[in-house]
Amino acid sequence: MSNFKTYIKSILMPVIAGGIVGFIISGFIDYDTLQKPALAPPSIFFPIIWTILYILMGVSYGILKTNNLVDPKIDSIYYLQLIVNLLWPIAFFIFKARLFSFIWIILLAILVAIMIYRFWRKNKIAGLLQIPYLLWTLFATYLNLFVYILNK
Repeated sequence: MSNFKTYIKSILMPVIAGGIVGFIISGFIDYDTLQKPALAPPSIFFPIIWTILYILMGVSYGILKTNNLVDPKIDSIYYLQLIVNLLWPIAFFIFKARLFSFIWIILLAILVAIMIYRFWRKNKIAGLLQIPYLLWTLFATYLNLFVYILNK
């Protein structure tokens, strides 16, 4: 497969998966009605930032894939963190399980940190491209915790 096709496939997979989850949860999103902490962004911000993060995720994975640096450890952490990522909004918005979602997002942050470490060891740029994802996940952890506290 050409490098271009590899990158397109690597980018489209998380973007489409995130879009499908976004579609599934769209009727359940109650963000605008929740009590939110300081620094909580407007709801329009979330699909924009997640699209950017999913693109970076795909580019990062594409770098590893096109350079034949993907191995079972890379695949397992990449797909595991993606699955955990995609299940978080279902727990948070559909099931309204705010405390469970907080614990779940901590798991996600740990997985993203492990992914960054593994990507970094294979290719520095691939690892660095995931830093915004970790920072956003940590910020989302803050939001999740205070949404839980303010709305229980």
